[in-house]
Amino acid sequence: MGVLAVVSAVGIAVDDRMLVGVPIWTKPFKFSVSFVAYSLSLAWMLLLLPRGRRAGWWAGTVIAVASVVEMALITLQVIRGTQSHFNQATPFDAAVFQTMGATVVVLWLGALVIAVLLLRARILDRAMAWAVRLSSLIALAGAGIGFLMVRPTPEQLTADNPPLVGAHSVGVPDGGPSMPLTGWATTGGDLRVPHFFGMHALQLLPLLLIALSALATRFPSLTRLADERIRLRLTLTVSATYAATFALLTWQALRGQALSAPDTTTLTTAAAILLLACTSTALSLRTPTTPSPTEKVAA
Repeated sequence: MGVLAVVSAVGIAVDDRMLVGVPIWTKPFKFSVSFVAYSLSLAWMLLLLPRGRRAGWWAGTVIAVASVVEMALITLQVIRGTQSHFNQATPFDAAVFQTMGATVVVLWLGALVIAVLLLRARILDRAMAWAVRLSSLIALAGAGIGFLMVRPTPEQLTADNPPLVGAHSVGVPDGGPSMPLTGWATTGGDLRVPHFFGMHALQLLPLLLIALSALATRFPSLTRLADERIRLRLTLTVSATYAATFALLTWQALRGQALSAPDTTTLTTAAAILLLACTSTALSLRTPTTPSPTEKVAA
């Protein structure tokens, strides 16, 4: 995936073809970079398993193979100069997309096996254990958004043999006005927003916990973060906030509303999530009145 990211970046620079409103090599570039982060995170999580590593190895291998097949098909369609996702224009294009759909299902099931193994694993640091478990579940939900994208749009349902079946956007056609870099629609909903946000919980939640642990050792005023119970509370608070935000982004996209143009209902819900998150964080940072197990052992 790292090699393909470099190849795709070169393609963006030297290939002037456009597809759905963006340079044709944009999709393999974004997918390969995303797969790099996703795969590294899963590989690190598999190292945390005290048992079940054999099953984890097989699940990881299945994910790696499915990812390679998915990217090979996306790249093939780029070389052919046509759309990979939702393409039903010819029998060959339809077969490519159906194969991609099958690999996504296999990839999702492999990630589900790893999530179950992590849920059952006894990881010594409880805060990290729950960060890994909850982030893997949120990532599964984020990946599952992809299944919503393959549903035919109202316009496609009324057409005979439409060349495309499914879409990223809701309420507007794909390829319209979009945000720079991400390509997310600015005139309607876009399911890629919760898809991206949910899947990358796999990296963000554990990284946040690692950052908290580092801050506790470097800044005397933050030594309370070294307490396992405080870090566990913060982990649960952040995970709940992340899950609520993911649900809000999904709801916003399904209502055909662009990320950059939230209505009053969306803003009110976001404000409520923020208020609850701040309150929970303040409560989580309270110094425990009883010594932690680590402090008891030290004593």
